[in-house]
Amino acid sequence: MIILPNFYFAPISYFSLWLQSEDIYLEQWENFPKQTYRNRCVIQGANGRLPLIIPIEHSEVRIMKDIKISYASGWQKLHLKSIRSAYQSSPYFEYYEDSLAPIFEKRETFLFDMNLKTLDWANMILKLNLSYYLTEKYVKNVDGTDARENFNAKRESPYYNTKYIQVFSDRFDFMNDLSILDLICNLGPKSADYIGTSNKELHKNI
Repeated sequence: MIILPNFYFAPISYFSLWLQSEDIYLEQWENFPKQTYRNRCVIQGANGRLPLIIPIEHSEVRIMKDIKISYASGWQKLHLKSIRSAYQSSPYFEYYEDSLAPIFEKRETFLFDMNLKTLDWANMILKLNLSYYLTEKYVKNVDGTDARENFNAKRESPYYNTKYIQVFSDRFDFMNDLSILDLICNLGPKSADYIGTSNKELHKNI
């Protein structure tokens, strides 16, 4: 069993780690930690690494499943525009754009539900047949693999991806462990095989 956080367009290593177990639990009862992939993803833009952050409403509520999204800034249009700008010249973006755009059309109340939409989208594109359970309560000591703290958006990823050609490879060195969006737009149908291979060779530098 592996217990994972629920991320917004999670990084590549997240999916590789997922494949290490048939029993995946997504944590919904944890206290919401700031500056993590729970409300952001990182893509490759023309100027380098580009974080896309979902703003949340400020309240005393801190349980992940109850965190509400703020729509004061019009972030949905900005995120979709940024993704298009970053990947419109990638080999496969045009094949996935029509299925990607609806994710940003409906205003989900809760961040948890928005993240599930991005997970389900990636699962559909990758055809990995990923299944999961939602935690029913918060358990500090997990009987299995606890990966809730394995990812930190503000630090270098401890997981190393095998290099692949990225959109701006002519400008930058390989950017490791970006959002699954980067892999899908650049490798398309080969993304699932890449993740399967990465699962066997996943290297964690901790």
